[in-house]
Amino acid sequence: MKKIGVLLIQLGTPDSPKTNDVRRYLSEFLNDPRVIDLPWLGRKLLVNGLIVPFRAPKSAKIYKELWDFGGGISPLITHSERVKNKLQARFGNKNVTVHLAMRYQNPSMYDVMEEMRTEEYDKIIVLPLFPQYASASTGSAFALAMKIISKWWVTPEMIYLNQFWDNEGYIDSIVENAKQFDFSEYDHFLFSYHGLPERQVDKVHLNGGNCTSAKCKTELNAENQFCYQATCYATTRKLLQKLNIPEGKYTVAFQSRLDKKWLTPFSDKIVAELAQKGDKKILAFSPAFVADCLETVIEIGDEYQEIFKVNGGDKIQLVPSSNDNDRFIDGLESMIRKYDLSI
Repeated sequence: MKKIGVLLIQLGTPDSPKTNDVRRYLSEFLNDPRVIDLPWLGRKLLVNGLIVPFRAPKSAKIYKELWDFGGGISPLITHSERVKNKLQARFGNKNVTVHLAMRYQNPSMYDVMEEMRTEEYDKIIVLPLFPQYASASTGSAFALAMKIISKWWVTPEMIYLNQFWDNEGYIDSIVENAKQFDFSEYDHFLFSYHGLPERQVDKVHLNGGNCTSAKCKTELNAENQFCYQATCYATTRKLLQKLNIPEGKYTVAFQSRLDKKWLTPFSDKIVAELAQKGDKKILAFSPAFVADCLETVIEIGDEYQEIFKVNGGDKIQLVPSSNDNDRFIDGLESMIRKYDLSI
């Protein structure tokens, strides 16, 4: 029987909300050339000279709010550990061992993969917990995994799972979490995905193509199957079908932007516009995040709530992320078993 290792990868989080730890996290994260795809010198000057020194103290205060919400620990760590443990329980303690690493900070991919190397697995399945492929998330995780493995003297069989936006377990976990709310109480439904620079999204379209020519907002095809924007809209279409949300009652938008040249529409602008036109209650989904984190709990649940109220709205209700919902674990299990019938 083959000995199999599964590596779950999350984006990462500071070790604590202290400014020094936040600074260290931001520096590692933003200096990744797949995250800020500028020439080396320009990226170093921008990140180390401007962004990190000014952003770290402000971000530390926000992370402190998140830690308080999570009972003194990052919810991202808590939910991810629960997912790992639940998934391990599905396979018992036989020939499959599930590991968890963060792309940035701890538990680091270097440490976790060194542990995996000593286990002498026959096969390793690398599964970043990002439903929709993007070079800045999944691509970066794969790049580091390959870099680390390239230095091993013995390389086992490697399987890289690059996206799972259409996995039924993942979709159903969001639907189940949404069903705790009475849809009739809400005026509008917001599907908010993490933003990306337009130039990064366009890079997946070869031969001069772009999201407009590839019809990324309306269909999924051979040209745009790895386009982040296309899979975000495709994810929404699957959710709309299962949730029975009609046309005209929802908006797909993108959050966490750094400048105007990111994917539009911007979630915060949509929230303000909905309030100004008279909507009082919004139910917000965050399908790009499988674990509640700063972008869901604080950005949507706190900051967007303030924007909504200032502009005349009453309440934005955040639908919890997949977290450790059993249907999400079902989905992860099915993806892993697909690549080895013996497990």
